[in-house]
Amino acid sequence: MPLGQEPPEVLKQRLAYQGRKFNFDVTTLRLPNGVEGDWECIRHPGGALAVPVTPEGKLVLLRQYRFAVQGRLLEFPAGTIEPNEDPAKTIEREIEEETGYRARKWQKLGEFFLAPGYSDEIIYAFLAQDLELLETPPDQDDDEDMETVLMTPQELEQAIWAGEPVDAKSISSFFLARPFLNL
Repeated sequence: MPLGQEPPEVLKQRLAYQGRKFNFDVTTLRLPNGVEGDWECIRHPGGALAVPVTPEGKLVLLRQYRFAVQGRLLEFPAGTIEPNEDPAKTIEREIEEETGYRARKWQKLGEFFLAPGYSDEIIYAFLAQDLELLETPPDQDDDEDMETVLMTPQELEQAIWAGEPVDAKSISSFFLARPFLNL
């Protein structure tokens, strides 16, 4: 194998932190060029996200408080994949819990790494259509602080370009869904 194509040699790996939703590993590697060093990685089970579209063509988003940025971000509904759970099942559950909508039509948009410089988290994105509002309000988790926001695709695109705080997974998924939206 040519230099650069060989995988690095794992010399040591240790779990630095085990959390509720993710783990933090530190791995000592020897690169093919002989350089040794420590690489940190957040190990995450992955997440599923929906781009929900109402019959009127509005997008269902959440304005959610995020501790890490000390503020509210505009996001599509999403959730962490439980052990041995299909991402499609994850997002079916999460969209109901977070927004109070149920989708009758689903389409996979794709999948992507969220932040491969420090995490192995994969996001599975879906288009959720033919929405119906549930009779009972959503049962949000105690640690979630969010409100449902309806926007046209044009309004969301304007918000993104205007620099409103929108998270990266939602921006990426919006552009994956864009060909299926009436813009």
